[in-house]
Amino acid sequence: MYIGGGGMDLTKKQQQLFDYLQESLEQDGRAPSLRQAAEDLGVSRNAVAQLINQLERKKVIAREGHYSRSIRFLPRQAVLKEGGRIRELPVVGRITAGLPMYAQQEWDGSVVVDGALFPGSNLFCLRIQGKSMQDAGILDGDLVVCEPRQYAENGEIVAVLIQGEEATVKRFFLGTDHIELRPENREFKAVRYPFSDILVQGKVVGVIRGQLER
Repeated sequence: MYIGGGGMDLTKKQQQLFDYLQESLEQDGRAPSLRQAAEDLGVSRNAVAQLINQLERKKVIAREGHYSRSIRFLPRQAVLKEGGRIRELPVVGRITAGLPMYAQQEWDGSVVVDGALFPGSNLFCLRIQGKSMQDAGILDGDLVVCEPRQYAENGEIVAVLIQGEEATVKRFFLGTDHIELRPENREFKAVRYPFSDILVQGKVVGVIRGQLER
């Protein structure tokens, strides 16, 4: 069994086309024509068109228009290989205002993890910049794996949006009229914010050390 974006099953033929499109985009920077894809895969052009439509319905790819060759890959929350353990998680890149982090469409690559270690739904990753959380074992350049959540308990390490734009990872504390975000490094100070400035986006559930950008 193959799993595509959003947890949807992909058939063997759908997975074959998906892998072919991904390889073509990586090598050539654009999707092949229907005729070229049909020749390379040994099927009819109509079969390729139907498979592309099926991948769109399963939300693993998107086209700018119905007949467009401009294809982009949507974040795959649970892409499993044979054996069902390997999982690919998206790394959040530029933040789009108004969307929760796990629903962002601007991604900064992805990372492959063991699905048994990270079993939650809609998991996403953030790349850490700086040393403010180093005493919690979260170092500059690490990826933190986050479980989507819109609330936090005191003392939890969470990913938050500050004023809808800046993403950060800090320890969360709720005051009577403010939210305090505390670093885990004595060289940095805790900062207090009004409730309206902070949107909790997820709880940190794991750290991936020293991943290179993809």
